Amino acid sequence: MFEVRTRIGRVVLQVVATILILPYLFPLIVMVKGAFAGEGAKNFSAVLRVPGFGRFFLNSIIISVAVIALVYVVTMMAAFGFAKLHIRAREVYFWLLLACLTLPEVVLLAPLFVTDFKLGLYDTYWAVILPLAALQVPFAVLLTRNFINGLPNELFEAARVDGANSWRGFRYLVIPLTRPIAAAVVIFTLVAAWNDYLMPLVFLQSPQLQTITLVPQFFVGEFSNDQTKILASAVITAIPEIVAYLSLQRLFERGLAAGSIK
Repeated sequence: MFEVRTRIGRVVLQVVATILILPYLFPLIVMVKGAFAGEGAKNFSAVLRVPGFGRFFLNSIIISVAVIALVYVVTMMAAFGFAKLHIRAREVYFWLLLACLTLPEVVLLAPLFVTDFKLGLYDTYWAVILPLAALQVPFAVLLTRNFINGLPNELFEAARVDGANSWRGFRYLVIPLTRPIAAAVVIFTLVAAWNDYLMPLVFLQSPQLQTITLVPQFFVGEFSNDQTKILASAVITAIPEIVAYLSLQRLFERGLAAGSIK
């Protein structure tokens, strides 16, 4: 990170940052504006009156929390192993894990569909939770490993001298010191799990298991396509993510900067 000390430099940096943000901000403005078009606030009331809306919201929470928990546990343990433990051919395993980043979600649908049927997971929460968690782990490990690499080796050596094994070092050193990068992992995972549309659409057929991302389908039919209510549902869907980001903003920014590739 760098620091701009002069007033002119700060002004130039602010202008450049604003210009870079505009392409991302414009779609959000259009979305909010479209959500209030037509009937205005009644568009949001119509979304909230969708049959089972509360259940869809709860299903999204259950799936997102489960995915975040799985990704956090797996990521922290894997990143600690790749960064600080002496494992034979660990770089080979690490790059094999990163190779999973090249797999798009749609390519996995057919094998996952067959696997879910054979394991009896189809039309259950696990049919969505496990694939979503697996898809998020490689990138999360990439970020977290770089963060843990920055922790001084002397800390772990001192812990070993005091009699602590790898598990105690992980529990009492890694977990407390990795809160910033953990916040970044939580935000990225929440966004991916909460916004996912394809997995719930394919693997959750029961109405009582569907998620909030499937709400717009209630306003699209053979003879209707109410875009204002679709945009209103998108705004409502985005609110929990915005709240989560604002709550973890400082830790998220610190973790993202420290865990980035250097």
